[in-house]
Amino acid sequence: MMKKIIRLLSLLIIVIASIGLSGCQRQESSWQKIKERGTLVIGVDDSFVPMDFRQKNGKLVGFDVDLATAVCKKIGLKPDFQTIDWSMKETELRNGTIDVIWNGYTKTKARAKKVAFSQPYLENDQILVTRKKDKIDNYRQMKGKVLGVQTGSSGADDLDNYPNVLKKRVKSIVLYDTYNNAFIDLKAGRITGLLIDGVYANYYLAHSKYQKEFKKEKLPYSSEKFSVGINKKDKILKDKINQALEHLEKTGELEKIRQKWFN
Repeated sequence: MMKKIIRLLSLLIIVIASIGLSGCQRQESSWQKIKERGTLVIGVDDSFVPMDFRQKNGKLVGFDVDLATAVCKKIGLKPDFQTIDWSMKETELRNGTIDVIWNGYTKTKARAKKVAFSQPYLENDQILVTRKKDKIDNYRQMKGKVLGVQTGSSGADDLDNYPNVLKKRVKSIVLYDTYNNAFIDLKAGRITGLLIDGVYANYYLAHSKYQKEFKKEKLPYSSEKFSVGINKKDKILKDKINQALEHLEKTGELEKIRQKWFN
């Protein structure tokens, strides 16, 4: 009887060891594939100022463009920015069409079930933008009004997670592919309020000739942190990105990028 127990325990140890070895091999294989390719494929929404957006000449620029480029240089890769449907970002990552999601991507509990996150590198808040002429002094006055929000955004998640703030107050919610289109409708009065990332709204309005027509209000949601979204199997890649971010923070290069885009 004792011999059988010992034999079973030995087999169990072998199975556990083989599973662990297989996991390590997958991680090594995944990183090796990226390393041999020489590029890091980065999924972005190229209309999200000031993180990733196109200049008039079509060139992609932004805070995350600069940061990703600096991190890639540190880990020996070239950045390959790919514009994706933001509502499909986690699917793109899971299917391997991109290596990371790097575009003002907020770390949330729901998203953490699907992807791994790097250490955070920037803070953000969700705010409500309205037209001054509509005289919305606070979010409670959105009762019976029409609200705009981007599909797949952390703001859309907050609507569901904290329904008493806005979701249960407004008459209807309009979903947008990009914040730019949402601002067009807000200015035209087709929506009364826009739930939006503070980093986007602050930069967009500061560079808009219509900025005096709008007002902003911070909402009672928890502050957010932007991180890089990484496939859960890519532990080596995650470690390398974290090491690079820590290096850029220590050397002051990350702060220089913050100052460049947020003054």
